Amino acid sequence: MKFKGIIALVDDDLTERVIDTARKAGATGCTVISSARGEGLEPAKTFFGLNLESQRDFVLFIVEQHLSRHILERIADVGGFDKNVGAGVAFQFDVEDVVGLASQMDTIEHEIEDQI
Repeated sequence: MKFKGIIALVDDDLTERVIDTARKAGATGCTVISSARGEGLEPAKTFFGLNLESQRDFVLFIVEQHLSRHILERIADVGGFDKNVGAGVAFQFDVEDVVGLASQMDTIEHEIEDQI
């Protein structure tokens, strides 16, 4: 079985919606790293040296490769990445090898089998 990684950088108030949406689309889990900061074309706005940008979360999913594009598109929809400037970004990448998913393999192989 082959896997893809998906990284989503989202406003912290959207993290749970992004995770729920990814799960409904076939993701079996994720890792969240809080308090990331990003900057787009324009520098972040500050007020007396304090950053006015909201906090972002770094959300990592490891998913079965056939489901990855669908999950990525659902994440982009719920995050509004293509509609709202500065809303966030998500991307996928190839995963060479994975360990630590043994507890999720039955779910991936059986419950998601009809989707791939």
